[in-house]
Amino acid sequence: GHRRKNWKVRKFVLRDDPAYLHYYDPAGGEEPLGAIHLRGCVVTAVEDMPDSKKYDVDNILFEIITANEIHYYLQAASSTERTEWIRAIQSASRTGK
Repeated sequence: GHRRKNWKVRKFVLRDDPAYLHYYDPAGGEEPLGAIHLRGCVVTAVEDMPDSKKYDVDNILFEIITANEIHYYLQAASSTERTEWIRAIQSASRTGK
């Protein structure tokens, strides 16, 4: 979203064998729109992002940096949910294949 200046709602499914975060169109569809390979990734909370609007940064953003150094910025529904996602992704990236 930070590159396109608009955010899209996506449904995410976290898998740990293999370690991927697949994303889908929330309106339906069985096939994923894409996937983020999590093995060896770094995931962190984002407190401030340049060029973002106020409503985008209510302490609910996080970033995934893949082993290939691709940066993904995601926005959770709440700060609690953000923490849960970060912990789950960190676990999958360490233990997944």
